[in-house]
Amino acid sequence: MSAFAETPRQEAPNRRLAISYAALKRGALWLLAVSSGIALIEPSPYEIVFLLVLFVFALTGIRFSQKLLPFALLLLGYNIGGIFSLIPWMADGASVRFTAVSVYLMITSVFVAGIMSQDAAGRLETLRRGWLFAAWIAGIAGILGYFDIAGLGEVFTLYNRAAGTFKDPNVLGSYLALPLVYMLQRILTGQTGMIRGLAALSIPLVALFFTFSRGAWGVFAGSAALMIALTFLAAPNTAARARIVGMSAAALIAMIAALLVALSFEEVRAVFEIRASLDQDYDQGVTGRFGNQLRAIPMLLDAPNGFGPLRFRWHFNQADPHNVYINAFASYGWLGGLCWFALTVVTIYVGWRLVFRRGATQLHAIAIWSVLFVTIFQGLQIDTDHWRHLYLMMGLVWGLAALDPEEKDAGAPAHPPPLRTTT
Repeated sequence: MSAFAETPRQEAPNRRLAISYAALKRGALWLLAVSSGIALIEPSPYEIVFLLVLFVFALTGIRFSQKLLPFALLLLGYNIGGIFSLIPWMADGASVRFTAVSVYLMITSVFVAGIMSQDAAGRLETLRRGWLFAAWIAGIAGILGYFDIAGLGEVFTLYNRAAGTFKDPNVLGSYLALPLVYMLQRILTGQTGMIRGLAALSIPLVALFFTFSRGAWGVFAGSAALMIALTFLAAPNTAARARIVGMSAAALIAMIAALLVALSFEEVRAVFEIRASLDQDYDQGVTGRFGNQLRAIPMLLDAPNGFGPLRFRWHFNQADPHNVYINAFASYGWLGGLCWFALTVVTIYVGWRLVFRRGATQLHAIAIWSVLFVTIFQGLQIDTDHWRHLYLMMGLVWGLAALDPEEKDAGAPAHPPPLRTTT
């Protein structure tokens, strides 16, 4: 009898300690997600917060699955290629920093993949909330800048387009796609009410519009459409599918109405018409964006080490290739380019297998993969190799794909209880 009475007293401290560590880890991840939306300064808060997160998780150990080995090796090969390409330009500080950032982002991505081995559903939910908070911060900054409120136009805009807490409107717009798609999915599945959900979407969606980024608009539209289709296929019953269809139609009508209101202002409409056109002056001709890309290909076939980090601008009249795959060969050499191409192909294979796997993390996987898949194709028109959220999404997809069956089923149900069939 006495032995039975002593058992709770012996286990209670350990239980409290475990809960404390779990809360600490989730808090650190939330802070990491929030900091990922601030990239105005170098090093950014994200780099500093990551060191804190690494320390917190190192306290209890980090487990890496062997299934992550292809991901880690391909990223490593990509960065080794970059280091070889850097050798002739070691005296150039900008090139050294460029390569160092690439290595750092590799470490963050592999780390994020590794920590999904435990408490995956809880950690994903923490990241989702952090991303939404970051989207509001970046969105508010972008709107304040676009309308030059309190003289913030010089800080939060570029080329009269909202850039918010990023250096480039295109990056801000693409960054906002994931939290927007996440929130839209919660509306469709009944996890968040329509009114509350639209309110949560409002500021980031307005900021996305005022980036006037064709690529970002395309990423959001494509990601949202893919998410809706995959969520529909993953729905547990007919009632859930009917709700997804109905709520998708309602959300689309609301967004079209908001767009029409914005376009009723002549100044906004004028910029929209220019930016919405697929025929831009800087894209045309032999020396335009696409012309430079075509001219670079035969040159890179004769350059095993590429041009060197940030050296594309030395050969052409533009700063960057605006194509992450060409940039992989230009800045990371043949080794880096081949590894990046292989990583892209394998990630697509892994991602598509993941989204059809039932479990507690399926909805999260659908939201993340929908944005990552479209962002992969966005790499054909912009350099995404230093986008922090790209590496976060890749790490999460690989980490979820590496989960064992018993681990992926732990946690909350894939769909909210109201939409599940009762027995």
